[in-house]
Amino acid sequence: MKLSLSFTPLLPFVLFLSYLCPTYAQNNPNRQEWIQLFNGKDLSGWDIKIAGHDLNDNYKNTFRVENGMLRIAYDQYQNFNNKYGHIYYKKPYSYYILRFEYRFVGNQIPGGATWNNRNSGIMIHSQSAQSLGKNQHFPISLEVQLLGGLGKGERHTANLCTPGTIVDMKGNVASAHCIDSQSKTYDGDQWVTVEAIVLGDSIIHHVIAGDTVLTYEKPRIGGGYVSKDYGFVQAFVPNPDYWIKRDGNLLKEGYIALQSESHGIDFRKVELLNLKGCTDKKALNYKSYYRASDNSQCVYRKR
Repeated sequence: MKLSLSFTPLLPFVLFLSYLCPTYAQNNPNRQEWIQLFNGKDLSGWDIKIAGHDLNDNYKNTFRVENGMLRIAYDQYQNFNNKYGHIYYKKPYSYYILRFEYRFVGNQIPGGATWNNRNSGIMIHSQSAQSLGKNQHFPISLEVQLLGGLGKGERHTANLCTPGTIVDMKGNVASAHCIDSQSKTYDGDQWVTVEAIVLGDSIIHHVIAGDTVLTYEKPRIGGGYVSKDYGFVQAFVPNPDYWIKRDGNLLKEGYIALQSESHGIDFRKVELLNLKGCTDKKALNYKSYYRASDNSQCVYRKR
């Protein structure tokens, strides 16, 4: 009873401090603060762009939320008809860990290319949804390519594809458009957890179940679009000269987008740990795990 009474006069002061800085008063610099990009309820915070359609025209309800999952589905389609699409998170990031869980479901919609069977992806360091041409198939970006097993043989996932981009691997230019990871094959409709550890324009790791399955460096604009037969014009990129002039420019940041490519896929978690922020230990929102500084975000206790 004495202990309770002795602390009673301090209560108004503690409440006052909490009012001044409610978010940071109990900051633990080592506690990871993951951001839920997908809230499990709706598509708030995301922009949709499907080839041939205006921004945020969710053609035939391709992107939807059902049973707490973000689903990419084609049950209202008759034919895929090159309706390549992506759903973009509203904010760009540069240094971060992206973690997501996915599974392939059902059969591929008629009209999809044979190589898109159990094929989808997540784009990182992407151009924004607003900057795409109306008919553009894919954004200039790095694709964490997701492939499901076909019931026989190897088929790796968390690979890399590079629409309009190029990277180095082990100090050498990796000229192939798609580069396989060292993952195992995931058959059926099992859930797979993938992490992309993105450190600006320096290095990127693809990780599955704690194992690094692919690493590359110096992501940048370059290498044409995909190939001579499928260049900027064929992919309906409206301003190829702009991208050609930027050849060699390092990709320091960009948007995150989930892909619709003719095979149904579910995501039940899409979360991000920002690795860029306040690195001043005197600040209320300092985090020990930040890998890049942005001290304009620092918040200090008022005196």
